[in-house]
Amino acid sequence: MTQPATAAQKQTPTSDAKSAGDQGSSRRPVLRWDVRTLSLLGVLAVLVAVGGITAPDEFLATSNLQLVLTQASVIGVVTVGMTFVITSGGIDLSVGAMVALASVWATTVATQEFGFAGILFTAVIVGVGCGLVNGLLIAYGRMVPFIATLAMLASARGLALQITDGSTQVVSVDSVLDLGGRDAYVLGIPPLVLIFGAVTVIGWLLLNRTTFGRRTIAVGGNAEAARLAGIDVRRQRLYLYLLSGLCCGIAAFMLIVLAGSGQNTNGNLYELDAIAAAIIGGTLLSGGRGTIIGSVLGVLIFTTITNIFALNNLETAVQQIAKGAIIVAAVLVQRRSLHGDT
Repeated sequence: MTQPATAAQKQTPTSDAKSAGDQGSSRRPVLRWDVRTLSLLGVLAVLVAVGGITAPDEFLATSNLQLVLTQASVIGVVTVGMTFVITSGGIDLSVGAMVALASVWATTVATQEFGFAGILFTAVIVGVGCGLVNGLLIAYGRMVPFIATLAMLASARGLALQITDGSTQVVSVDSVLDLGGRDAYVLGIPPLVLIFGAVTVIGWLLLNRTTFGRRTIAVGGNAEAARLAGIDVRRQRLYLYLLSGLCCGIAAFMLIVLAGSGQNTNGNLYELDAIAAAIIGGTLLSGGRGTIIGSVLGVLIFTTITNIFALNNLETAVQQIAKGAIIVAAVLVQRRSLHGDT
């Protein structure tokens, strides 16, 4: 007797084609991300070549490359936090102001009396506190992220100015200052670069290998669908702004080490640089897709451009125009890739 056909045997050529198409479509985003990452690496390689040609003695010097990586580290840590926020469909315009407030609060005379630990703790807790306020206003106060973080930008800048009274607060704690010295380098790598590397690895794992990352992407892709799937959207958004504040607190401490002081002007335009780096790295402004590696490459590209312009004594205005052109090109590429998915 013939055996009845199983479900697998009943599968039609049409279903086979559909299955193959689904597999192909699942591969295409991976391939596109690989191409984008390789493209960013290519752009970075071209910039390095340009720097080597236009200023070979200065640009390729070990000290200058260490400087580029160190400068990229501070804004890079902020960008990691910004990447999570944008991936969830939000925005944070207050990151630069939070860095400023955390840096000046951590360098007051009263704080410095507690030494290294006091400065680090204060910088981190101020950043987290600001992130908590942003998160509560957005997640539970139902304020638009643009408005809530814009209000935080103004408030944090104002409070930083009030604390410093417009003056620079010099750090007198030797253990903090020593962290920025060459004696603290590990195998020729500045400590701030190592901190940036650690934050990047943790951020990548958090976004790509945990349920927290999957929930972040789900909320950014479709908040209502995420809610119906059982995700507490409001709590997730609160956590994301707390994470952004934490990154700002860490960056503030790094800036204190780098500059040896706290100023109310610290972190100026960090919000624009962080958003731009995330965008050219491949994170969608509309949410639902983000990449830590791409954001890091975006930071390195912008920092390298700044360094090349400085070494060649080119005007800052031209540098800003170049950055703007890169941002526009990145957004156009994003739009093209989105239309390609439909």
